Amino acid sequence: MAKYAGEGGSVLDSVFQALADPTRRQVVERLTQGPATTSDLARPFDMALPSFTQHLHVLEQSGLVTSEKTGRVRTYRLAPQPLEHLDTWLAAQRARWTRRLDQLDSRSRPRWWCKRRPSRDPV
Repeated sequence: MAKYAGEGGSVLDSVFQALADPTRRQVVERLTQGPATTSDLARPFDMALPSFTQHLHVLEQSGLVTSEKTGRVRTYRLAPQPLEHLDTWLAAQRARWTRRLDQLDSRSRPRWWCKRRPSRDPV
């Protein structure tokens, strides 16, 4: 699996860690609307700017956002690749659990149910 530079954790570990905090999830949701400056992103939150920038740092380290500094203004953008990794992993988990639950369902039914179950084929 691909890894981002930094603390050596996998993409998924970094993404889950970053998204574990509601403030960071709200920032990601806001960035789905387009790029935003640090002050624009911080405005809705009741916290000191240095505390808020720590959240942005975690998001950037996870690869979820990128930033660009022009003069004294830093602008953040959403980076879709880590979310694509997360989506792929979730799809695999969903398929695995659907298959397991289907197997459990078929094993938990009495034999007479399986024999008398109507056909699903159209007549």
